[in-house]
Amino acid sequence: MLEGGGRLVVLVTGGVHGLGRAVCRELARSGCDVAVNYRESADDARALCLELEAMGVRARAVGADLADPAQAEALVAEVEEAWGRLDALVCAAGPFHPRRVPVAAADRGAAAWREMAAANVAGTVAAVAAALPGMRRRRFGRIVTFGMDGVGRAAPWPGRAAYAAAKAALWSYTQSLAREEAPHGITANMVAPGNIVDPFKEGSIAQARRAPPEAPRAPVGRPGSGEDVARVVRFLLHPDSDFLTGNLVYVGGGEDVVGRPAAWPDGGTADA
Repeated sequence: MLEGGGRLVVLVTGGVHGLGRAVCRELARSGCDVAVNYRESADDARALCLELEAMGVRARAVGADLADPAQAEALVAEVEEAWGRLDALVCAAGPFHPRRVPVAAADRGAAAWREMAAANVAGTVAAVAAALPGMRRRRFGRIVTFGMDGVGRAAPWPGRAAYAAAKAALWSYTQSLAREEAPHGITANMVAPGNIVDPFKEGSIAQARRAPPEAPRAPVGRPGSGEDVARVVRFLLHPDSDFLTGNLVYVGGGEDVVGRPAAWPDGGTADA
């Protein structure tokens, strides 16, 4: 809640599915008004908004392809026009492809690099650029980006170099953003999820604790869940979290995701 009792107005990019959906639910439960950005899943976004509204908050589904800066500007403008302001931006959009693409595979590798950079970096930069003017005027803003395990050390991830490099670039950007915007009352932090997989991405901690024996488990003894990530995001968005900026928070249960061996399609192994 804001000073004076007002609700935080939060825009979640990529909020329809996966970890973004878990974030939307957690923010609504804590009393935030939530704008859910989608690119293609309009029906799913509207259904999620009905669920959020049932928690007693305002929710709005807003379509935009953030790879287009004009659409990012229109997205933020729609939220600000509808609700008067935008207090926080959670950048959960950004694809991850389970199939490995070696750096030497120039034909597929080049396409993967373009896609990862556009979705994970350029889209976030465009959304932030659109949100900053209003946040500066109000001298309040919370921005959270999403990273990956090992992003703080720019960890190598064979077969997923494009994704790892995009997230490392995003972490550098987040740190610069934090330094530049601190005098304006705006914080910027990154949350780095570990190996959180379906069906737990959109699930609760209680569900993860009831996981069947064959489910992948972190060293803490259970799978990670979307709620684990969402609780950290909620904390970083709080008005009293104004002293926290330029931080990287790993949510991995003690697991080294990028450092464990994994099989390549040809039967060999590489660090995963």
